[in-house]
Amino acid sequence: MKKFISSELLLALLLFLITTLSFAQATSYDSGKKYILGGLEVTGLKSYNEQTVKTYTGLRTGQPITVPGDEISAVLNKLWGLELFSNLEFYITKIEGEKVFLELVIAERPTLSNVVMTGVRPRKVDDILNDADLKKGKKITESLIANTKNYLQNKFKKQGYLNARVKITTAVDTSETNAKSMLINVIKGDKVKIDNIIFEGNDQLASKKLRKALKKTKVKRFGRFWKKSKYIKEDYENDLSSLVDKYAENGYRDARVLSDTIVRVDENHIDLKIKIEEGNKYYFGDIDFVGNTVYTDKQLHSLLKIKKGATYNGVLLRERIADDSKPDAVDVTSLYQNNGYLFSQINPVEVSAENDTINFEIRIIEGKETFLDHVEVTGNDRTNDHVIYRELRTRPGQKYNKSDIIRSIRELGQLGFFDAEQIKPDIQNPNPNEGTVDIAYNLVESGASQIELQGGYGGGGFIGTLGLSFSNFSIRNIFNGKAYQPVPMGDGQSFALRLQASRTFRVYSLNFSEPWLGGQKPVRFNLSLSRTQQFRASFSGGRVEVDKDQQFSITGVTAGLAKRVQWPDDFFTISHSLGYQLYNFKNYNIGLFNFPNGKANSIAYTLGISRNATSGGRIFPRGGSNFELTAKLTPPFSLFNGVDYDSLITPEDVRDPSSPGGVEYTVEEREQLERDDERRFKWLEYYKLKFKGDWFTTLAGSADKSLVLKTSAELGFLGNYNHKAGNVPFERFFVGGDGLGNFTLDGRDVVQLRGYDNLALTPYSQNVLTGRTEQDGAVVYNKFSMELRYPLTLAPSASIYVLGFLEAGNAFNNFQDFNPFQLKRSAGVGLRIFMPAFGLLGIDYGYGFDNDANPASNGISGGQVHFIIGQQF
Repeated sequence: MKKFISSELLLALLLFLITTLSFAQATSYDSGKKYILGGLEVTGLKSYNEQTVKTYTGLRTGQPITVPGDEISAVLNKLWGLELFSNLEFYITKIEGEKVFLELVIAERPTLSNVVMTGVRPRKVDDILNDADLKKGKKITESLIANTKNYLQNKFKKQGYLNARVKITTAVDTSETNAKSMLINVIKGDKVKIDNIIFEGNDQLASKKLRKALKKTKVKRFGRFWKKSKYIKEDYENDLSSLVDKYAENGYRDARVLSDTIVRVDENHIDLKIKIEEGNKYYFGDIDFVGNTVYTDKQLHSLLKIKKGATYNGVLLRERIADDSKPDAVDVTSLYQNNGYLFSQINPVEVSAENDTINFEIRIIEGKETFLDHVEVTGNDRTNDHVIYRELRTRPGQKYNKSDIIRSIRELGQLGFFDAEQIKPDIQNPNPNEGTVDIAYNLVESGASQIELQGGYGGGGFIGTLGLSFSNFSIRNIFNGKAYQPVPMGDGQSFALRLQASRTFRVYSLNFSEPWLGGQKPVRFNLSLSRTQQFRASFSGGRVEVDKDQQFSITGVTAGLAKRVQWPDDFFTISHSLGYQLYNFKNYNIGLFNFPNGKANSIAYTLGISRNATSGGRIFPRGGSNFELTAKLTPPFSLFNGVDYDSLITPEDVRDPSSPGGVEYTVEEREQLERDDERRFKWLEYYKLKFKGDWFTTLAGSADKSLVLKTSAELGFLGNYNHKAGNVPFERFFVGGDGLGNFTLDGRDVVQLRGYDNLALTPYSQNVLTGRTEQDGAVVYNKFSMELRYPLTLAPSASIYVLGFLEAGNAFNNFQDFNPFQLKRSAGVGLRIFMPAFGLLGIDYGYGFDNDANPASNGISGGQVHFIIGQQF
């Protein structure tokens, strides 16, 4: 049998030979002779100071020294241990009596001056070099090169590049002393795909069912884009565990993977062969609870929901005992932890197996009731403590409750002041004997102020918006100059200034909100002031003509209160607001009314009921729902204003159908129309009902890479108390496009429906006085949408996700024409980027499958690009 010398032994022999030869000089001396060190010279240094090396050796002139001896060996070992040198040699330069003079010759290892990497994307190079610990100034050794090569090859193999190769070369860098540059050439090749997954020994479960159990290991198939067929070792090994779980779900407790083999089909394709031993099928027998005093057997069985005789399901049993995949899971462990028993232990134990039936005992150690001793928050550099503590459901002295911690995380995430993805409660100082525990909430501040610069095309022209929004404002420090960084922050209030303008309108607004009025209860106070100017616009030859001598303005003020309630549950909020608007007209007539000069007034009360129970963060919710129902009501002025609406004439009363355009009236009739319309709309009366609901469902993925389905439904209706008074010319619905301009423009609601031009689905009507066909806004609309979302990153600096959508909706001039199934459909894809300083940015491409509302349209809408800025999430 051949014997091999290990590399370590070979290195030791070489060192011994070098040391021995170093002392084989022309000057003869006796081996192991004792001397007095007369002097030490260090040569060969390029970047190190000679005196520093002498000091490090520990050799001092005048000390006794044995040559050769332990002192020399110890110095060599010490210097080799630094891994800074490629060669070390001691020489005797001369001997004078009992004095010996030594020379230490050193060959320094070169330092790394620069690294160039090819074969990977430039933006990833820095991260790879940091992970490989390749930093400037690092000593270049054989182990460094070998370790770097192995690290990189393994890194890319984990990503599915099984054929990845890495070549590393070095070259002298003359620009620095004793330095070399490094060139790393990565040849990733193609990702190795899985052609087939072959199972052996699976008599009870079909291969198709087993392939589905492999969540991240999939065969190559045309059209599958959401799951890749590349082979990644770590994912594959995890999937083998899932395979065993699949058997456990179907009663095969003893199933196991006997072997798994990779078979090369060609350079870029493999087959996986998995051999399985299924074992026998089992059933649940008796399940007894032992040690429970807080809850009865009946209560625990009702939660466990596993009956005697049911097919054995080990995964289900584990999840019903403790489901770690969901923070708010309904299981026995959560039942105890939500009632103060943090230190409870619940273990299912097989007590017997009779033929194919397994009997269990659920052994419970309840432990002592646990109470919160200290609750603290960290990381809030800008937000004041009281803003955070008032949102927490966990208070010192309270009984420990896991669900309260989860709810506190949600409430802190909904504030928008912190990165929801990084809110982590830390359970500290657990004391089972005393029954106490501390909780620390670790927070990471995110931007609470936004600069809004918005641009887009809508209503026939460019719409520009400039806004400043401060969502963590502190009004009590508004006169404190030291608090301006750049504005007073930290008290959780919101303050916004906004200017929006286009060729056809201008909007100025100021909004202030205090979420805890009085500081004791979650009662939100809102105050908003607004000013709107609308100019007359007409379309001619595909161009928009604007006449600023024809305009109207709206000045408004609104105050409101919103309070969280406890019934039906504490996710509900009831809001009340009261608003006043003054409408002022100057030579303006939009067709819905006939007095071009004058004023109208509106006093409206709005009642809102909302429930926000989303989870997973405000920017990228992963579960739950959010809905809002509002009713905006004015007083029924027609009941007591003394106006005889039967005596008021309308345009229909003076219309001559036989004349061109249907227009024929006298000057007197026109003046009468203006007077009657001014009386009709002096005080606006209407009611406006709106509903919007969003539902979020996680379909697949982990916490930070979830595939989420968002479904939405919207409905709006504008009605009147007195049909003789008619519908008001304001507060209407404009549907279609990107939804820009959804603010205080004559109270209108601009409803997004991608795949169509802005406002393109708003119905047209004919002005009986002018004969023109115009869009005056709809009185009823409905809309449905589905979005499939996937996050690319949810980092604090920028959250980015992609989406695909299906939408359908429509708008109608009156309720009699309303058909909820007569919908305009669209589909498309989009991208969203949320940056704390600028809010939400996005782009959508939508394809409309139907005609828009323009009677002149002669084809489907087709493709449309929409820029989304500042829209809802």
